[in-house]
Amino acid sequence: MRIATQLSYTGGFQAAAAEVAEFERAGLDLVWVAEAYGFDAPSMMGYLAAKTERVRIASGILPIYTRTPSLLAMTAAGVDALSGGRAVLGLGTSGPQVIEGFHGVPFDAPLGRIREIVTICRQAWRREPIVHEGRHYRLPLPPEKGTGLGKPLKMLTRPVRDDIPIVIAALAQRSVEQTAELADGWLPLFYHPARARDCWGSSLDAGRRRRAPERGELEVFAGGLVAIGEGLESLRNAARPGIALYVGGMGARGKNFYNDLFASYGYVEEAARIQDLYLSGRKKEAEAAVPSSYLDETSLVGPEAFVRDRLAEYRASGVTTLNVSLAGGERADRVRTLDRLRNLLEKI
Repeated sequence: MRIATQLSYTGGFQAAAAEVAEFERAGLDLVWVAEAYGFDAPSMMGYLAAKTERVRIASGILPIYTRTPSLLAMTAAGVDALSGGRAVLGLGTSGPQVIEGFHGVPFDAPLGRIREIVTICRQAWRREPIVHEGRHYRLPLPPEKGTGLGKPLKMLTRPVRDDIPIVIAALAQRSVEQTAELADGWLPLFYHPARARDCWGSSLDAGRRRRAPERGELEVFAGGLVAIGEGLESLRNAARPGIALYVGGMGARGKNFYNDLFASYGYVEEAARIQDLYLSGRKKEAEAAVPSSYLDETSLVGPEAFVRDRLAEYRASGVTTLNVSLAGGERADRVRTLDRLRNLLEKI
């Protein structure tokens, strides 16, 4: 298994890039650059391209509603050129609060839009004239929708690669199925290795049956907090605020993908309680309501033997790249954690 991590902005862009460069030397394979409603991800991705040599640089994720399909293709090709072929285009939907609230565009038809975006991006990277007659995107724009002057154009510059990897963040069953069919990688959140098969197995199988052989195997990114050593079990609680935020607060009642996922793992009552507490402003109580069993069964925090067993579970469940957070108060501590994780992976 390879190792990926999310870029931390705690100390600013420059400090974050310097840390990624150290992680790269310690064996990091991929870094995700998030985009919510702060700075855009591609700016930082370009900066990272100049400060690193080997690590893959992934948008984690670019919301599909915020850019045209052609601009998504151009952006990925640009970062790929700057990095010498190390870009990964991570796509997802975000949520209606951000898309309709911050960007002012409708949050609609995510499945259909992603399918068409993937098709258009791959056309663009092959430098084919873009002609697309889809339900959601029509290129060139038909005369009745504009001036009638649009032409089928191919990308002006020549991409470093004509097939840049696309990873899709997906949780719902139909979305996971489509991801297994179309994408190069799948980025789930709150992945539970022992329960993932029950939750998504049939969707993954259905998508893989329709997958083009030339796409190869689907890369699966999942993991958790990493801290290796004796007496560290209390660090598992560091995951509580993030879980409570997503399961409790990322969406309205009945419109929260993460709450639905948590319930599908068997935590039906817990998911409802976390949401009730979080939406009523009792965030600390919501954090305390996150089941300890979930933290114990998904974390990579504990003695070396415990972490080794968890790594084996992740691998057996189909994870190909560990997506981890690295414990440690200082950068040197996090680098040591990554180094220990890499050494453990080489032993299993």
